[in-house]
Amino acid sequence: MSRTPRSRRPRTSRRGIARTLTHLSLVVASVVVLLPLLVVLLTSLKSEKEMANDSGALQLPDDLLNFDNYVTAFQDGRMLSAFGNTAFILLFSVTGTVIIGSMAAYAIDRYTFRFRKLVVALFLVATLVPGVTTQVATFQIVDSFGMFDSRWAPIVLYMGTDIVSIYIFLQFVRSIPVSLDESARLDGANAFTIYRKIILPLLKPAIATVVIVKGITVYNDFYIPFLYMPSEDLGVISTSLFRFKGPFGAHWENISAGAVLVILPTLLVFLFLQRYIYNGFTRGATK
Repeated sequence: MSRTPRSRRPRTSRRGIARTLTHLSLVVASVVVLLPLLVVLLTSLKSEKEMANDSGALQLPDDLLNFDNYVTAFQDGRMLSAFGNTAFILLFSVTGTVIIGSMAAYAIDRYTFRFRKLVVALFLVATLVPGVTTQVATFQIVDSFGMFDSRWAPIVLYMGTDIVSIYIFLQFVRSIPVSLDESARLDGANAFTIYRKIILPLLKPAIATVVIVKGITVYNDFYIPFLYMPSEDLGVISTSLFRFKGPFGAHWENISAGAVLVILPTLLVFLFLQRYIYNGFTRGATK
């Protein structure tokens, strides 16, 4: 009778240590993620004089209701125009990504053609090639098509370089029974009708996942808009903050206020749609 409690003590102790380490790692990860956001928020509420006095990053501002930097960031940073350009690019790039990705996944999974395995392998290789190594050639191609310094340059690049979306759609298309295609063909439907009326409606979870992930990626991207749209009228959300950086220094209080304005829409979208993001990735991984 006395052996049973003794044998359970080490196991209970190991579980307690594991649980403590788990909670400790979660606390550390939360601090690593939230601390920079807290610094940005505090900096956005400080005045130019406080920043000149080199106040500490975690020091509270003198006035917690000082929203002057937000007004400056919104007006001088042309945030309204930047939101419009970002929405235009988001609409066309995400729509194109969904159409191209779903069609490519449908063709790869349902049809047998020459070099099919080679095409799938090339998609995998394309994900492994660093994007920086192909930037010179990509820039020359975009410039030769006359799309440099226009909103169509990032739209085309975002649509044509998203291999991950094709793989997400491919996982969902493989879960749709082929018998549905065969039944539709017996009723006289062609390939495009099957895709439009049967496959695409069944891809709603994958479409939701791709729209959210791709939308957040395009919204936060700085490199492509900065390189291909140098005109100030074509500024997007990410590049509008760069206007507050001059050759003799940067107005970090205004940049921080602009960063908070940029983060808020992304944060709200993630909080409302996080269930679809997790479900999409989970179902895509298990199918």
